[in-house]
Amino acid sequence: MSLVELFILAVGLSMDAFAVSICKGLSLGKITKKHMAVAGAWFGGFQALMPLIGYFLGSFFADMITKYAHWIAFVLLIIIGGNMLKEAMGEDENVDACMDAKEMLLLAIATSIDALAVGVTFAFLKVQIVPAVSFIGCVTFVCSAIGVKIGSIFGSKYRSKAEFCGGVILILIGLKILLNGLGIM
Repeated sequence: MSLVELFILAVGLSMDAFAVSICKGLSLGKITKKHMAVAGAWFGGFQALMPLIGYFLGSFFADMITKYAHWIAFVLLIIIGGNMLKEAMGEDENVDACMDAKEMLLLAIATSIDALAVGVTFAFLKVQIVPAVSFIGCVTFVCSAIGVKIGSIFGSKYRSKAEFCGGVILILIGLKILLNGLGIM
């Protein structure tokens, strides 16, 4: 996986956290750099941790199903991307201003479940996991911190657009992986 592909994947994965961060910024009203750092650390940390867990889980099975890896990656990314599109077109979620550890832990887990599945596909595709998860975590940190700021400025207007873009990006990456695996690209 090239650096450009990894960046696009990282941005796609970070869109759930970005959307929730926008809502946090909206609900907080006046924000500080601490709010931005807290959101970035929670979301970025879990977006890095979950693919790592998925990678190690997937590593146990990768050798058994390597010839189907492109299909598995395609299906997982289509499901994740489709779910993000569905959420983007659904009702707005209510996110309150609370940034305590319990609230942020639950939000960080919820927004990083898709990254767990991506970690499994990383194992099948033999991606170098440490640089990949570090990069994903950093991109998500930045997107989440910016999301809090944007939310405080613009409100919930962009939440669904961010989730929609993230879903489309993940679907396109899944399609590219499938086409590469089939030898079409």
